[in-house]
Amino acid sequence: MSDLTDLFERPRVAALLAAYAARRCSPTAAVDAVFKRISAVDRPEVWTRLLPEDAVRARARALEDALAEEGDAVFGRLPLFGVPFAVKDNVDVAGLPTTAACEPFSYTPDVSAFAVQRLLDAGAILIGKTNLDQFATGLVGTRSPFGAVRQVEFPAYVSGGSSSGSAVAVAAGCVAFSLGTDTAGSGRVPAGFNGLVGLKPSLGLVSKRGVVPACRSLDTLSVFAHDVADAWQVLAQMAAFDALDAYSRKLPALGATAFPLRIGVPAELEFFGDANARHAFRATVDTLSSELGLTPGDVDFAPFKRVSALLYDGPWVAERRAALGTFFETHFADIDATVASVIGKADRFSAVDAFNGQYALVELKREADQCFDQFDILIVPTTPTHPLIAEVQANPIERNSELGYYTNFVNLLDLCALAVPCLRRSDGLPAGVTLIAPGGADYRLAVLGARIQALFDEQSDPSPDLQPLPFEEPAVALAVVGAHLRGQPLNRQLLEAGARFKEATHTAPGYRLFALANTLPPKPGLVHTPRTQGAAIAVEVWELPLRTFGKFVMDVPAPMGIGTVELNDGRLVKGFICEPSAVSADSGANDITAFGGWIAYLDSLQK
Repeated sequence: MSDLTDLFERPRVAALLAAYAARRCSPTAAVDAVFKRISAVDRPEVWTRLLPEDAVRARARALEDALAEEGDAVFGRLPLFGVPFAVKDNVDVAGLPTTAACEPFSYTPDVSAFAVQRLLDAGAILIGKTNLDQFATGLVGTRSPFGAVRQVEFPAYVSGGSSSGSAVAVAAGCVAFSLGTDTAGSGRVPAGFNGLVGLKPSLGLVSKRGVVPACRSLDTLSVFAHDVADAWQVLAQMAAFDALDAYSRKLPALGATAFPLRIGVPAELEFFGDANARHAFRATVDTLSSELGLTPGDVDFAPFKRVSALLYDGPWVAERRAALGTFFETHFADIDATVASVIGKADRFSAVDAFNGQYALVELKREADQCFDQFDILIVPTTPTHPLIAEVQANPIERNSELGYYTNFVNLLDLCALAVPCLRRSDGLPAGVTLIAPGGADYRLAVLGARIQALFDEQSDPSPDLQPLPFEEPAVALAVVGAHLRGQPLNRQLLEAGARFKEATHTAPGYRLFALANTLPPKPGLVHTPRTQGAAIAVEVWELPLRTFGKFVMDVPAPMGIGTVELNDGRLVKGFICEPSAVSADSGANDITAFGGWIAYLDSLQK
């Protein structure tokens, strides 16, 4: 095995999987590198508990045995084969204490959280559990008896919270990805402060069964990684409906949108006097405009600010109190003083206040929705400023509150978000933007986020092969043969319909393919013939949500149509067909069946 130092400076899921596939690295060697890295980094405040090294190595050896037995097929069965990860310590792992950064609260679960188990089942290797602001109450990373978690490069600065340890474990190169939770920005603020991607899914997309709640109605698990593609790959393994989680839902996913997107930016930006943060954001937006052609429009941010105020200054703080039950009274002295003061505000609110808060939120949501009538995506600074640990300790409530300025409203409004590292501040601290869109638009954010990150990180692919998440709704299999194939000019129509690529295959024998005359862009026509007169033609099979299939069919122009196509294994799927008149002798169409497919024909034109 070659030296793994470079691989674990900024471990990426895709790079590690490629190393395994090329047999340049083994899971055991990766585990050894992880524990060596943890020791070298020497940041004990990041972790609440590391798994015993022998147990982790046993897991690695079991994966090696599977690779030896199955060969490369194991990577299809275990898409996160051998990838080391960490879990925030308010998320259950079977046999390990869950502390939520409060030892007297600790309990040891018999089963892992639903999402954690899915990652383990996908072949990932758990390394340990990470520190957090106690009971996930805070955005600073300083409210823990395990110690204040420091920013990965500048230890005088806060790491951000509440998922502080999870973020720094990735940023320090100890693991390839980690799980956080996000209620008010806990999966985004630490990402912004440590130069990471922070993916906050739509509510209900990932089960939160096995997670100690902060605000159960608003919480979601989140992902920290070094690039968007890695975070998306992790989300794809976790995102599944869980009938045992009352808040899990089968969320209809929104497809990609035509580029360039309509981008909104708050008309009035707040940085609390931090000129470095202001300049970094302005420079980033200028880069997006010049390099990607994204011309931002002004968004009235007032409704979003009023929603944010409801989270801690309104009755939702009582939901944090409900999450702790009687523990808040019986163990008050064991709770961090700042956390206790925040949760204690629940006593100010009545049941009437809770209903009035709901009414206010519904009205504000109607106002906020108008933003997404005009814009596809809202772009905001991930954080408005980056305080020192000493500044937070001197003024814990106000400095923490500042950090939620661009995050607190997101879950209350049922939005999804993606924090992306961009231009650094002039003082060297990381900075970035957060992309925000309606629930279900996670894929849109990932596609744009990858393009944005690649502008500032030469290691990131601007166009990774990001597939929409697996469907949790009825779908239609569709065979495409020409201009809708991957890389072809009309493929965007499939992506806009929310389609997923399934496979490249062939039709059954008995089809002929014609290059049609006078079509723009150029298109082929597929015609069914007797088997003895035709051939098997290369096609791609895509899966479309049933709810978007009708609109897709309506947009198919004559002489094309959608009919039934037989594949080479006998399956019958919907597919593109062609009117006979378009391939008649006097139509000008050219029979290209001998090429076996549209791409081969196009390649022949270049020779």
